[in-house]
Amino acid sequence: MSIRVHPWLINALQPFSVSFRVLPWPKTPLTSALQSSPHPCPSVAKSPKHIAIVGGGINGLCCAWELARQGHDVELFERGRLMDETSRASSKLLHGGLRYLETLQLRLVREALAERDQWFERAPQWARPLSIVIPIYGHGKRSRWQFGLGLWLYRRLAAHSPHRDYHWLPAEELTAIDPGLNPNGLIGGYRFTDGQMDDQQLGLWVAEQARQAGARLHEQAPVERIDSQGRLWQQGEEARQFDTVVNVAGPWAEQLARNSGLNLTHGLDLVRGSHIVLNRPCHQAYLAEHPQDRRIFFILPWKEGTLLGTTEVRQALDEPIACSDAEAQYLLDAYGNIVQPAATATEIRERFAGLRPLLRSRGNANHASREYTIERTGKAINVLGGKWTTAPALARKLPAIVR
Repeated sequence: MSIRVHPWLINALQPFSVSFRVLPWPKTPLTSALQSSPHPCPSVAKSPKHIAIVGGGINGLCCAWELARQGHDVELFERGRLMDETSRASSKLLHGGLRYLETLQLRLVREALAERDQWFERAPQWARPLSIVIPIYGHGKRSRWQFGLGLWLYRRLAAHSPHRDYHWLPAEELTAIDPGLNPNGLIGGYRFTDGQMDDQQLGLWVAEQARQAGARLHEQAPVERIDSQGRLWQQGEEARQFDTVVNVAGPWAEQLARNSGLNLTHGLDLVRGSHIVLNRPCHQAYLAEHPQDRRIFFILPWKEGTLLGTTEVRQALDEPIACSDAEAQYLLDAYGNIVQPAATATEIRERFAGLRPLLRSRGNANHASREYTIERTGKAINVLGGKWTTAPALARKLPAIVR
């Protein structure tokens, strides 16, 4: 049997040689970022509206910023502190989502790659390009050509991004860059670029932009229910009337809509993503396969340590959002398969977990969509799903919907 290989695939797998290093975080103060502008000058709304936004995570804050920039009177209600729950417990990545190509989420990946680059331009003190290596092993589930094909498509979807290129590095070069990389069965690896952020600080930067645009952000202000007439209830208070109420409460969005009697076309899968931070330096960022189930996981530099993540475990809202011992060991096993010597639980300096609101699917949580959907019922708008990187793109869709 003969196999015909298209020329572009040969080019996609063509090896190149390159070296790189992990750059330290810049120490630019937050206030210096406020001169940055996220978009061209906005078109002011012809009929400004009084809009309530429920949820002070990154999606809610980007929505508040965008709508305030459009000239609307915006109030945001957060039940706790801004950027203090799901949005601060991410993998600290701004990325297109290379693994989403396996489930053909092409629109999302294209949008996320464009937004990734925009984050670099808006707030370089909290967001930066990060070189990542995919080590390829002979015993791995995904072969060199599969990763090469994925990166070729990733590059095409990145269009004219300055961070779209990738290269092949032979095994000996990889182990020279990082002597701790496990050499057993190592064929080589691909180097490509995505982004890293300080998620909480970047989100608080967005909050400051929203305030400067005129939005009022209320913390410790839980919302009990909303309705399709634009009314919003807080505990012990009379209903407040708004022209539009936007429910973008992340993992709590479906619960708020159901408690408010609003029908939804979509539902949410609540998936816990846990991470650990090791008290050892990270000489190289990696995207790799877990030896048990071949899930993709990351090894990343983070504040003088090594960040490992993530897991994907379905759970209910009323369960603790915390990294379990089993998840921590799962991540340690993954790390030990790639980097030597293996780490132990005594080296864990931090654990954290976030609850991702994924559009509901019946299968493996690892294959759930990272897309988002916007549903309108009268004067109530419900936002379900979404990911950190694409929050500005989601927000830019709202002005047309609230008109």
